[in-house]
Amino acid sequence: MRLVLHREIPEDETLRAQWNALVQEMECPEVFYTYEWALAVARAYRASLTPLLMLAYEGGDLVGVVALATDPGGEKAFFLTRTTADYCDFVCSAQRRPELVDAVSAELRRLGIPGLVLANLPAGSATTRALLLSARRHGYSLFSRPAYFCAQVLLGSPGQRESTRQSVQHKQMLRRHLKAMAKIAPVRVDHRKTWEGITEVLPRFTEAHVNRFQAAGRNSNLADPQRQAFLAELAKLLSGAGWINLSSLMVGDEQVAWNYGFQFAGSWFWYQPTFDSRFQRHYPGLCLLGKIVEEACDHPEISRVDLGLGAEKYKEWLATGGQRTLHITATTSKAKYVREFTRYHAATVIKRVPLMENWARAALRWFSIL
Repeated sequence: MRLVLHREIPEDETLRAQWNALVQEMECPEVFYTYEWALAVARAYRASLTPLLMLAYEGGDLVGVVALATDPGGEKAFFLTRTTADYCDFVCSAQRRPELVDAVSAELRRLGIPGLVLANLPAGSATTRALLLSARRHGYSLFSRPAYFCAQVLLGSPGQRESTRQSVQHKQMLRRHLKAMAKIAPVRVDHRKTWEGITEVLPRFTEAHVNRFQAAGRNSNLADPQRQAFLAELAKLLSGAGWINLSSLMVGDEQVAWNYGFQFAGSWFWYQPTFDSRFQRHYPGLCLLGKIVEEACDHPEISRVDLGLGAEKYKEWLATGGQRTLHITATTSKAKYVREFTRYHAATVIKRVPLMENWARAALRWFSIL
């Protein structure tokens, strides 16, 4: 296996096709692993990110892709998409994952990069097991901790789909609020999948997201021009492949809730939702999600509605399964490894044993200065 390094994402149609073909070979393909996602990040965040793209070849064939980035000092590498993607991973078939992980670990040592931080790695990924075997071989100490549980609505047989539909339709709160909005005007769901259609909705979606967070005394990530540029770039790139779906809950001609989401490899993704604060009493966001789940039941090619990162209560209300993600730190520094290990376990002690809080906080302060 031969690695070729790039400090940018090449804008190359052949690479795009080969990269995305490898995504489809993965144990659980995700839109976050695609060429389009990496290119959108590189374009939107070029002022603050330096990509470190590793392309693995066997002869003339592309057999693996690892899209990383580095901090300004070159002290650590991390997934290029870590702040934008709900799942991040090394891209290749599961069978080749150990070889790819080993090659990347060796290359990071050759480059003199002492740290690797991998956020949002699916716990069931073959990468997790490969890292455990490769880290010690290349002089890295590895620390893994649980990150998120991503709730999902799993759709299986026709009978299971009908059961899920009935369960959603019979939830009293959803029925009550949909009925209340229907008294104002007819309620329907509008889907935008083309770039032209999305551009008509994206400004109103952004405005509603920013306003809702401001009303709650918080900052929306869409107040950041780079985040706005990223969502626009991503929509433009994914719409060409038919993988994006910007859904709106309509009350008459008025948009009252949105989901900037994706349909890819059997997954309908609930990625960035928001709603019009004027309709908050009617829970329009939850009503939109209920309608999406109902609609997914009618499409055999959709095997799950993925509710993504975050443990909001409304997700538990609908979920029938899910998957966990991990946060993995690999470092050549024993002191940094001990600090990471101690900080995590001290924080766990604080949560579980309140009487030990003072001791745990003291330990955190001591190790933070190492």
